[in-house]
Amino acid sequence: MQAILITAYKNYDHLEDLVNFFDDNFNIYIHIDKKSSISKENLNKLFSKKRVQYVSQQYKINWGGINHLKAILELAKEAIDNKDNKYFHLITGHDYPIKPLEGFSKFFDNNKGNDFMEYHTLPYSPWPENGMDRLSRYNMYDLLDGRTGLNERLIKGFSKLQKAIGFKRSFSKDFPPLFGGSTYWSLKRESVEHVFQYMNDHPKYLKRFNYSFCSEEIFFQTILLNSPMKETIINNNMRFIIWEERNGNFPANLDFSDYENIKNSEALFARKFEYPVSEALLDKIKSDISKT
Repeated sequence: MQAILITAYKNYDHLEDLVNFFDDNFNIYIHIDKKSSISKENLNKLFSKKRVQYVSQQYKINWGGINHLKAILELAKEAIDNKDNKYFHLITGHDYPIKPLEGFSKFFDNNKGNDFMEYHTLPYSPWPENGMDRLSRYNMYDLLDGRTGLNERLIKGFSKLQKAIGFKRSFSKDFPPLFGGSTYWSLKRESVEHVFQYMNDHPKYLKRFNYSFCSEEIFFQTILLNSPMKETIINNNMRFIIWEERNGNFPANLDFSDYENIKNSEALFARKFEYPVSEALLDKIKSDISKT
């Protein structure tokens, strides 16, 4: 069995299509943002589906804040409790598979024992301030919705103040060397189990990510790249993502101009799909993978 972990907050119809893509060889675990306008009726409809094992609205999620990481950990904990789950795929409600269903089983049959996760050592120059400000300063995304104009200015202003006065948060002596990368991964059971064992052995590790920025892009990489699991991690998360500002979003909301690149990609999932800009592309992808 493979576990699909989904964090979502809107576009219920797309989420339902995503769930319906998978067959009985998959168990599905979903967290819906507590702020979401998805109705209780639709949540119940989702939970009634045979493949869906868990639906939660535990956390109110601010972009950049720690609650997205906590929601991911909640889903992973539920999924790891089922011993039948051997691989774990983290995606969002804006994602969709771009390979036929049988391709998933075949791919992981051919890659038993490997993890698929993007990673870089930190500091990492393509990230603003090499990514170090994420943990070296107090970032207030846990408290404020940084997507609104005033809150964004407050958050950035407080960060700039810390930089100006030379303030840096400290790390404990046993804190591991930092790694970061894309949030979304496909991990084998042993690796997910190792994450929870590490958290159990180092109870202060998660707490150090309070008031950080996009902690989910550092948390898992840092644990696993400092473990024996590093030998089996393929530095490719098998996700098709365009890291540019396009169609009103960063990363880009995909549109039909991305079709050929998606078709030729080795990735298993693509993101982000948004309506209506992605609708024609998504219809074409669904048609292609249903025929294969």
